[in-house]
Amino acid sequence: MLPRSEIEQYERSAPAHTGDFAADRAAYGAFWARAAALRAKLAPKARRNPEETEAAQAILSAARASRTGFLRAHAPAVYDALTARRSRFVRIDDLCTRASEAFPGLVPAAAELEAESGLLLRDKEGLEIDQGIFFSHILGDERSGMHLCHAMLLPRAESSARFAEFDRTGELDLPGVSLRRAGKASMLTIRNPRFLNAEDETTISGLETAVDVALLDPRTEVCVLRGGTVEHPKYAGKRLFGAGINLTHLYQGKIRYLWYLIRDFGLVNKFYRGLARPDVSPEEDSVEKMFVAVVEGFAIGGHCQKLLTMDYVIAAKDAYMTLPARKEGIVPGAANLRLTRHVGARIARQAVLAELRIECDSAAGRMICDTIVPPAAMDAEVQRFVDLLTSSGMVSAASNRRSFRAAEEPLDAFRRYMAIYTREQAHCHFSPALIRNLEANWDAANRRG
Repeated sequence: MLPRSEIEQYERSAPAHTGDFAADRAAYGAFWARAAALRAKLAPKARRNPEETEAAQAILSAARASRTGFLRAHAPAVYDALTARRSRFVRIDDLCTRASEAFPGLVPAAAELEAESGLLLRDKEGLEIDQGIFFSHILGDERSGMHLCHAMLLPRAESSARFAEFDRTGELDLPGVSLRRAGKASMLTIRNPRFLNAEDETTISGLETAVDVALLDPRTEVCVLRGGTVEHPKYAGKRLFGAGINLTHLYQGKIRYLWYLIRDFGLVNKFYRGLARPDVSPEEDSVEKMFVAVVEGFAIGGHCQKLLTMDYVIAAKDAYMTLPARKEGIVPGAANLRLTRHVGARIARQAVLAELRIECDSAAGRMICDTIVPPAAMDAEVQRFVDLLTSSGMVSAASNRRSFRAAEEPLDAFRRYMAIYTREQAHCHFSPALIRNLEANWDAANRRG
C-alpha cells in the first residue's frame, strides 16, 4: 500500500508551466514517469482494495491534469514535432505510437497497452483516456486539427495493392466486407454474420480499404453499401444492414478507444467526403462518388450513423433505425453533429437521449430514407436506381456533393465537433456506467465473444 504522504508529495511536485517547450517537455516527462512508477507499486485494478483504488485514482488524476496543462500550451508544437512540421501525413494510430516514443508518458506506451489487451474493459486502468485528451487538444488547434483530418481522408497504405487485385478481377474479399463490380456500380456488402453485421476490430480496416478501392476504381460511378446475410437463428439467411458496435467485444475489452477515432475520421468520413489528395485541401478537391445505402432489417447505432453520410438511402418497408447510445453509455460518433439536419433537434434528442426507435416507413424515417419498398422488391429497386443514376453519367456528382458539404458541414466544423467528441468518448468508454449498462441491457457478462 502506498503511503498517502507519498501520493500527496507527488501531487505537490507537479511542474509549473514555463512557456518554454523544451523545458516543459523535460519537466512534465519526469512528472509522468514518477506517476508510472507509483502506479507500478499498486496491485492490478481488479485486485485493489478501496484504499488502493483511491490511491490509483489520485495518481492518474494528477498526471492527467498535468497532461491537459502541457497540451493546452504546446499541442501545436507537439503535432509539429510528430509530423515534421506538418510535412508528413500520419494516421491516428501511428500518431499515438510516435507520441508515446517522442513524449514518454504523454499517451500510453505500446507495452502498457499490450499488458492490458487481454483484460475485460472493467479491469483496464483507463490509460487510453490520455489518448482522448491528446487528440482533443490537437484537434482544438485549427492548423494541426485540419492537417490530421486531411491525413485520415487519404487512402490507406494497403489500398493501392488491393486496388490492383480488384482492378484485375472485379472482386475483393476483405475482413468484414466483400466488394464486387456490377456494371457501373461498386457493391460493398457488410459481413460479420455471427454478430448481426456489427462493427468491431475485425471489420473496420477491411471496410475502409474496400471504400478506398471502390472510390479509386475508374470503371464504376456509384457505390452501394448493403448488409449481407447473417447466422443468428432469429434472422438466419436474411440480410441485415447492421447492429452497430459489437457490444460483446466492447464489454470484453476487445475494442480499443482509438477504434472510434479511426472509424469516424477515416471510414465514415470517407463516405461523406470521399478520398483526399495529398497535395490539395480535401475541401478543394477529392475523389468522390455517390454513395447509396440499402437498409434491410435494421440500422442500429453505428450503422444508423452511416446513413447520415449517404447521398441516397433505400429502405425496406419493415426496417427501422435506432441510436441506443444512452443505453450503451457512449457518444454515437458524429450523429450529434449530423442527425439534427435530417430530423430536427427534438427528434434527434429523442433518438440519442431517449432511445427513440425510428421506423423507416414513418414521417421521421422518410427524413433519412429516400425510398421505401417492400422487402421482396429490394433487389429490383437497387438495380433500378443504379441504372437510373448511371444511365446518363455522374459528371456533376462530386461537384454537387462538395457544394452540399460547404453549406452543411465544412471540414472545420467537423474538426471542432471532434475536438469535443474525442475527449468525451474517451471518458465514456472507460466509465463504470458503461459496464453497468452493458451488463443490465445486453447481458454482456454471459455472452460468448
